[in-house]
Amino acid sequence: MTFVRVVGFRNNRLPLLAALIAIGLLLPALALAQTPAPAPTSVPEIALKLPRDLSPWGMFLAADIVVKAVMIGLVFASVLTWTIWFAKAIELMIARRRMSGAIDALNEAGSWNDAAARLQGHKNGTADLIRAADTELRLSADALSPDGVKERIASRLERIEAAAGRAMIRGTGLLATIGATAPFVGLFGTVWGIMNSFIGISKSHTTNLAVVAPGIAEALLATALGLVAAIPAVVMYNMFSRWIAGYRALHADAAAEILRIVSRDLDRGTLTHRPAERRRSVTAAE
Repeated sequence: MTFVRVVGFRNNRLPLLAALIAIGLLLPALALAQTPAPAPTSVPEIALKLPRDLSPWGMFLAADIVVKAVMIGLVFASVLTWTIWFAKAIELMIARRRMSGAIDALNEAGSWNDAAARLQGHKNGTADLIRAADTELRLSADALSPDGVKERIASRLERIEAAAGRAMIRGTGLLATIGATAPFVGLFGTVWGIMNSFIGISKSHTTNLAVVAPGIAEALLATALGLVAAIPAVVMYNMFSRWIAGYRALHADAAAEILRIVSRDLDRGTLTHRPAERRRSVTAAE
């Protein structure tokens, strides 16, 4: 009887002990379940506020007003550069072609009258040289020394050549200005945009790359536009400098050929009476 009671007592204690162990295991899980969930961080909220469009147009729209002004100015400078290139290239090509044709006509002329007749009514640099030389021949109709006449004609032709070079180079100085200043203007926009990005970092109290990257990308776009405006401007300026030097060389060739024709006719004596006779006819007409 005693053994049965002890065994029965122990059998009654086993379910109670198992229940206590189960309760002890469940208490931590219940405590974790009742702990409030941590508040969501501000990263998703910041991410929602970031610009989704990082295309050049989207970065332009999201940029600061100062950076926008810099970008607009650089785009205008780039358009102006290509406009100057288009207009000046056509002008130079037409002028050089006309000069080359006029020089060929001068080379084929056998006398001053023939050269003046070949280029009569033409509107190019060589025709201007012919008119200047003819004007000096009229004014020097009573001159005694042919050498003095040739020197005065050479002086006139030299001035016309310099004036033609100055007229042709007009507008290319703007290319040099754009090429020299556009990178620094773009750098100013970049510095301003990065300053605004750092200010935004300090206000948001985060250094997340997703927060910093858009502002820096917008700032670097100004530098890219500065290079886009400056590099073609520098290349075009150097190209036009070579072309204009060649155009002035054609003027020099035409002037040298005119001097040769005048000198040849002066030595022959064919120009001795023609200017005086022309002056007398003009005086009689008046």
